[in-house]
Amino acid sequence: MEGTKIKIPVRKKARIEIIPLIDVVFFLLATFVLFTLSLNRIQSLPVDLPVASQDKPKELPNPNDNVSIQVSGDGAIFWNKELIDMAEVPSRLAFFKTQSEDPRIMISGDEKARFGLTVGVLDEVRKAGIVKFSVETRTRATGK
Repeated sequence: MEGTKIKIPVRKKARIEIIPLIDVVFFLLATFVLFTLSLNRIQSLPVDLPVASQDKPKELPNPNDNVSIQVSGDGAIFWNKELIDMAEVPSRLAFFKTQSEDPRIMISGDEKARFGLTVGVLDEVRKAGIVKFSVETRTRATGK
C-alpha cells in the first residue's frame, strides 16, 4: 500500500501592508489639520494705510538738529568733533534739547572705546529726554 500523502500547506511569511497604513496616517493628518483650523479664528486689526499726496515735498531735517557724540578708547568724549569732559555731557544735552525742535543724537565710538562709558553717554541722552538717537555700528577714528 502506498502511503497517503499529506500535503502540509506552506506557510506564507507575514508581511505588513503599507497601503492601509498610509490611508490611516493620511486620515489622521487630515483630521488634525481640519481640527486645528477650526480652533483658530482669524482676527485682524483695522489699519489705516498711508496715501500718497501731491502736497509740498517733505522738509529736509535741519543739520543743526543733529549732534554726534563720539567715545574714544582712552575715555575722551567728542561733541561734534570738539573734545569735552563727561561732566559736560548732561548740560550740553539739556541746552541742545531746548535749542532744537527735533533733537537727534548719533553715538559712536572707536575700536577701543569702552562699553561702560558709551552706555553712560547713552544713559545721559535718555535722561535728557531725547528720544531720537542712534548708535553707530561701524568704527571710525575718533574726532573725525
